[in-house]
Amino acid sequence: MPDRSDLTWLFFKTSGRVSRAAYFLGGLLVAIIQAFPLYRFTLVPEGSAESNMWSFIFFVAFIASLWSNIALAVKRLHDLDKPGIAALILFVPVVSIVAFLVLCLFPGQPGPNRYGRRTNEPAQP
Repeated sequence: MPDRSDLTWLFFKTSGRVSRAAYFLGGLLVAIIQAFPLYRFTLVPEGSAESNMWSFIFFVAFIASLWSNIALAVKRLHDLDKPGIAALILFVPVVSIVAFLVLCLFPGQPGPNRYGRRTNEPAQP
C-alpha cells in the first residue's frame, strides 16, 4: 500500500510524471469517489435533510475530484514531455474525450525528460 505522501502527490500535486496506467486507474478512482455520493443522493427523498447532506458531499467530492483530474492530466502531459497548461483542453466539450483517449493510449517519453527522471514519481529538484 502506498504511503499517504505518495497518494497526496498523485492526486493533488502537479510535479513529476505518471504513466498511462496510473493516469487511467487514478482517474477511475476519482470517478468512483465522485459517483458514490451522487448515487446515494438519488436514493433519498428529494428535499430531505439526507438529500441535502448527500448533495453537499457530492459538491465537495466534485471540487476535490476536479483538482485531482487536473493534477493527473498535468503529470500525464509531463510524461509526454508536453507543458501542463495543455490540461485546460480537458474543459472543452467533445475535445476532452479525445484528449482523455490520447492521454490513456499514447506512451510516455522513455527515459528522463525536463519534467522528471522517470514516471510515477515526483520531479526531483
